[in-house]
Amino acid sequence: MILAGDIGGTKTNLALYDWNIERTDPVRLESFPSKDFDSLEEILEEFLNIRPTSSAPDTEDTPKSESTEDEITPTEPMKIQAACFGIAGPVIENRSHTTNLPWTVDGASISKQFSIPLVRLLNDLEATAYGILLLRPDEIEVLNKGVPPAKRQALALIAAGTGLGQSILFWDGSSYRPMPSEGGHADFAPTNDNEIELLRYLRSQYLHVSYERLLSGPGLHAIYEYLRDTRKNEPTWLAEKIKAGNPAAEIAEAGLKGQADIAKQALDIFASIYGAEAGNLALKALSLDGVYIGGGIAPKLITKLRDGTFMKAFTNKGRYKRLMTNMPVNVVMNPHTALLGAASVAAALSHAPVH
Repeated sequence: MILAGDIGGTKTNLALYDWNIERTDPVRLESFPSKDFDSLEEILEEFLNIRPTSSAPDTEDTPKSESTEDEITPTEPMKIQAACFGIAGPVIENRSHTTNLPWTVDGASISKQFSIPLVRLLNDLEATAYGILLLRPDEIEVLNKGVPPAKRQALALIAAGTGLGQSILFWDGSSYRPMPSEGGHADFAPTNDNEIELLRYLRSQYLHVSYERLLSGPGLHAIYEYLRDTRKNEPTWLAEKIKAGNPAAEIAEAGLKGQADIAKQALDIFASIYGAEAGNLALKALSLDGVYIGGGIAPKLITKLRDGTFMKAFTNKGRYKRLMTNMPVNVVMNPHTALLGAASVAAALSHAPVH
């Protein structure tokens, strides 16, 4: 058995796999709200030591227990051969201080505490990069078919969610090798007068304005606030929904449904900046084999990404427009791609020869 994890600022997904060589579905998968826990170890204890006594579904005729204590029982510690966790933050010497959580994750400590012989930590986008290599055609949405070269060279991955992650995959002659990156924290570069004003607005709040400040759930809200404060066109009903609910989700819904001009404008700016930065990454990686758009936001905004705003900004690179037009661009629709990638690495560790 192997253990895989995708540790993000909002949620932590954990899964057990009986993985030999080929991709397989998880034996068990659970999601935990990250901020409800003080550490990854606390989540692992709950995931590995508490299991349902029965997987039979409830029916109307099934009597309900007065207490959930009757429905779960501790079990013997599970024997796991290897584990891999994708972490939203830099990983240095198999250790990470998470970017959007007050956690320190240490592979050696987890190995000792849970008696797992092999534990590897990856940056979350590095894990996602391994995952995209295993995706099926029905798990991606094509934004630009492009014309990839006959000889493989490189892929690029960018993913907006709670934060913004990036990764480059280079071809080593036999397979793609993912490289970790913290490119999402690079300086935001506006491409038009409106974005220049947006940058000025954000600089009044932050000493450093990175792409993550804009290309993330909080980033969409920040774009909306800029429009609200400079154009004064926020409808009262939307202001109330944003205050009561998830700001990014409410803005996205209102924009996609065409219910409020300010929300539509926010999505236009978001999609344009997303496309421009995806194009920046593609140029830096020279990812002629293709660019993948991952993360939790892209599938939710797929109708917006399809309308041309994203690709217009992606290809708007002056003399390199033709080069950019030839690059395939795909949206990752499988929400568990990072988990899949982490599982593939754990499986490889479990089958590696012992020296």
